[in-house]
Amino acid sequence: MSSDNTTSGAAGSAASRVTSDLKSLPMADVEKQLGSSPDGLTQTEAAKRLAKYGPNEIAEHTTNALLKFLSYFWGPIPWMIEIAVILSGLVGHWPDFFIILVLLVANALVGFFEERQAGNAIAALKDTLAINARVRRDGSWVTPAARELVPGDVIRLRLGDIVPADARLLDGDEIEVDQSALTGESLPVTCHAGDAVFSGSIVRRGEIGALVYATGAHTNFGKTAGLVQDAHTVSHFQKAVLKIGNYLILLALALVTVIVVVSTLRGDPILTTLQFALVLTVAAIPVAMPTVLSVTMAVGARLLAREKAIVSKLVAIEELAGVDILCADKTGTLTRNALTLGDPFSLDGASAADIVLAGALASRAENDDPIDLAVLGGLPEKTAMDAYTVTHYQPFDPVHKRTEATVTDDRGATFTVTKGAPQVILALADNSADITSAVDTAVNDFAARGFRSLGVARAEGQGTWQFLGVLPLFDPPREDAASTIATAKAMGVTVKMVTGDAIAIAKETAAKVGLGTNILDASGLGDVKKKETAAVGESIETADGFAQVFPEHKYHIVDVLQQRGHIVGMTGDGVNDAPALKKADCGIAVSGATDAARAAAAIVLLTPGLSVIIKAIEESRRIFQRMNSYAIYRIAETLRVLLFMTVSILVFNFYPVTAIMIVMLAILNDGAILSIAYDNVKYRKAPEAWNMRLVLGISTVLGVAGVISAFGLFYLAENVFHLDRDHIQTLMYLKLSVAGHLTIFLTRTRGPFWSIRPARILWVAVLGTQAVATLIAVYGLFMTPLGWGWAAFVWGYAIAWALVNDRIKLLAYRILDPAGKNRGTRRSLTNSAAPSSAAPEPHGANVDSHPEGAAAPETKGLS
Repeated sequence: MSSDNTTSGAAGSAASRVTSDLKSLPMADVEKQLGSSPDGLTQTEAAKRLAKYGPNEIAEHTTNALLKFLSYFWGPIPWMIEIAVILSGLVGHWPDFFIILVLLVANALVGFFEERQAGNAIAALKDTLAINARVRRDGSWVTPAARELVPGDVIRLRLGDIVPADARLLDGDEIEVDQSALTGESLPVTCHAGDAVFSGSIVRRGEIGALVYATGAHTNFGKTAGLVQDAHTVSHFQKAVLKIGNYLILLALALVTVIVVVSTLRGDPILTTLQFALVLTVAAIPVAMPTVLSVTMAVGARLLAREKAIVSKLVAIEELAGVDILCADKTGTLTRNALTLGDPFSLDGASAADIVLAGALASRAENDDPIDLAVLGGLPEKTAMDAYTVTHYQPFDPVHKRTEATVTDDRGATFTVTKGAPQVILALADNSADITSAVDTAVNDFAARGFRSLGVARAEGQGTWQFLGVLPLFDPPREDAASTIATAKAMGVTVKMVTGDAIAIAKETAAKVGLGTNILDASGLGDVKKKETAAVGESIETADGFAQVFPEHKYHIVDVLQQRGHIVGMTGDGVNDAPALKKADCGIAVSGATDAARAAAAIVLLTPGLSVIIKAIEESRRIFQRMNSYAIYRIAETLRVLLFMTVSILVFNFYPVTAIMIVMLAILNDGAILSIAYDNVKYRKAPEAWNMRLVLGISTVLGVAGVISAFGLFYLAENVFHLDRDHIQTLMYLKLSVAGHLTIFLTRTRGPFWSIRPARILWVAVLGTQAVATLIAVYGLFMTPLGWGWAAFVWGYAIAWALVNDRIKLLAYRILDPAGKNRGTRRSLTNSAAPSSAAPEPHGANVDSHPEGAAAPETKGLS
């Protein structure tokens, strides 16, 4: 064993030394050692190296399945159950011993398998977001998954790419690389030919070829990845549920302490009292809470995946439900991103054909850029560029906002062409003073007709730039944009358009898709660090959109809106959008987004347009409703059992149920409640937020009503029907079980319980567990047999009280939330409402999750 470890360590250190050498050796030596060249590898050789070096990925930290299962027996809640098992054995209560042991193992099995399935589902979804790389194999460019890269591969790095492996840059222009994920340095680093770039970095400017020299665990990132693998984010829902859990635990401990003290003073056997107290505490604590959370989130992620929205961060589901402002990119989201070239505006001395040719020479078809493809598509003949050779090309970047190419014609003459934002090209032009007025007029005229403009200029040799003309590009709105925006408004979501285009184009597009025309010029806004005045903050809040937006403006817009109490969603596709996507409460990378944007976003869309975002919001609000239903149900049930037990023991000196009955109640509860993750619900026509005052209020009312009904049955059994205490215990067990499960149907709707049809899996689970509970009570498994007659009486009593409790619930909602407008704030999880531009939800304005979409009155989801 020790020799193997020594050999392994030596191999690892040798590999590290080789990798370190390849980072600094001359490029000729690097190519020689890797057995490669700028032409790349053959597919056969790449396959051999993949088998030798392994996939280009960091092995994720995975826990052994057995250890993971055993972890469910470790922690405060399992400890309590284990102590109860030991105490049951010490006092010789063997039925209690075995049943409590079954509870312990059952909770571990359910939690283990459900979380395992949830983890597998999320892993499968994330596989669809795998990064691809552009690799030269067998002399041509292919795009395999980045995990298939091997040392010696030649890759192409472009603006917005995440560098997929450690590589040395080949000949070409300098590029700027963001290495903040590795070094923490916020400013991009300029890299030249021969320099090393590291896996996980982001290309901020330029494009270039590179030779891979290290992959997977041997990369610079791979050596430090273990430091960040176990980082987790806690969502607002998780915080809310943890608060609920802590509240229930403290309440349980307080009441159980009172029971123990009183029982001890009465002279009850101490071991029996402690055993009962522990079992009661276990039943009161939400043991199934982590599992319900995991299953609900995983089910939600799978449902969103059907709508072509892949959740890369599960917490985004809950955040998306509360979004009240959505900042949407214009191109590709509100428009088709299918540009067509119009008739150019030309200045004296330049023909329309000259302008299109110059623009085409400053474009590249292989980049698949919509603007470049539109300009190239405007050439009258495909052979128009055959007489020219591009000797140098500088790609577009969001800072300089233009492309540039150095060209040699068939006579050997050299000239330079550039295309980009008209104001940028004008600033370069030597003749700008004479033509600015004419160009501005042309640009404004194009904008008024919905065209965006590209300025084109040319410089002869080393001469000055001469402005040639303007190319108009039209990107028509998507057919579904107007209807989707109208739907968003009806759901309480304000859509704000964000575009780098001129104000006139932005206004024209906004008018066509149903947005207002109050468009702000983003160039007048501050940068990331500037604190805006109240007046500017209000103008940002009330604006319908923003034009001439730069990357720092997007981040700033999100920041200002968040400071004013809004939950902000932001869409984006470029590397320049990444900071704003990360800053937003819910960053959404649209279809075709760069690797950097997808890495920063919480949700990645696989289809273009805004409609998929609206569908995702609808689904996230349904998921929120399921979570809210569970929270109210769990609190109400805990209050009901705890208060009933405490008052019975203190006032009547009577244990209304035995410890083993409490254990069976907990088993059946946890078995059925998981099905709530699949329940049918109706989403609210307003953004969701946790209102703990309303949640605690409704659950307390239902809990107290349950206690009253329990004592009513206790009174009838003892004073009217004169049953003995053993039969009363079985009677109360069945009542607590049946009535508790009927509470699920009350908490899942804000209106009458019949207003939303429950999912089949929910009512089947409830009826199944209650059939088991009834059989246990009727035939007396670990308790006195009750018989079918009394079981039928308990069912009738529980159903009658459920109907009464439903009316009580409706009254409680009218008192606690009379207008149906009570919203909590996600930022503090208190009951103070956050400012919102969403209109109050109209009465009964929910949309059913069923295909028919029928709305029913008084079925609004909880705030």
